[in-house]
Amino acid sequence: MFPLKNDNIALRSAQMHSRAALLSLHAIFLVAACLSSCAKKKHMVSRLPASAARVSSTEVGLASWYGYPYHGRVAANGEVYDMEKMTAAHRTLPFGTWVRVTNMQNGKTVEVRITDRGPFIAGRVIDLSRAAARDIELIGPGVAQVRIDLIASRSAPAMLPLPGPSAAPVIAGWFAVQVGAFQDRERAESLRAELGRQYGTARVVYRDGKPAMWRVLVGIEKTMDAANLLAQKLQVEVGSGFVVRLDDVVVTAPARAD
Repeated sequence: MFPLKNDNIALRSAQMHSRAALLSLHAIFLVAACLSSCAKKKHMVSRLPASAARVSSTEVGLASWYGYPYHGRVAANGEVYDMEKMTAAHRTLPFGTWVRVTNMQNGKTVEVRITDRGPFIAGRVIDLSRAAARDIELIGPGVAQVRIDLIASRSAPAMLPLPGPSAAPVIAGWFAVQVGAFQDRERAESLRAELGRQYGTARVVYRDGKPAMWRVLVGIEKTMDAANLLAQKLQVEVGSGFVVRLDDVVVTAPARAD
C-alpha cells in the first residue's frame, strides 16, 4: 500500500505543476494580447488628427447678412446663392472653406461654407446667409460683433490665414486692395487711372446689386502680408483700403494704367 500511496502523491504533484504551468502560459498570453491591443489602439489614435476638424485661425469684426435681391443669383464661386443654406461671403478666404461664426453678444454659433465675396464695406468681415443669420439671432439687428474661427478639415487641408495676427498655414493666392466703390462708373475709372499711374496696377470690377457698384482695386500681391502693407499705405494716402482676394486674376496680363 505504501508504494501506491507514494505514487498517488507523486501523480497529484505532477498534476499541480502541470496546472500551474498552464496558468502561467495563459497569463502570458493575456498580457501579450493586452499589449498588442494597446499598441494597436495607440497606432490608431495617431491617425485621428489627420481627419479631425481643428480651429487654426481667428478673426473678430462685424458680421451682416444678405438675402434678396441676391437670392437665386450666381455667387462668386459659380453656385446659385440660396439664402436658406448655411453659406457666407468673405473677402479673402478660399471658396469651400468652413468657418464657425460666434455672435459675441449672445454666444450663439453657426458653421458656414464660404461661397461668395464680400462684404465690401469697411469694418465688416463676413456676410451670412439669412439661414445662418437666423441661427445666431442676427436678422433683427442686421449687424453684430462676431468671432470667426477657421475650421481646417480633410477637405481643406491648407488654409489661408484670416486677416490679422495668426499662425495658420499659408497657401499661394493673389490679392488686391479695394479703395472705393461707386455707382458712377466714370468716377471709378477716374480713380483707377490715377492710382494705376501711381501704383502700377489698378482695375475696376463690376458688382451686381441694387444699386450696382463699380469697385476700384489696386495692386496685385501674391501674399496677404504684402497686400496688408499696401492697404496700410493706401489708407494713409487715399483714406480707405482693405484686402480682397482676386479669384479670377490673370497674372500674365495685369491691368495697365492709362
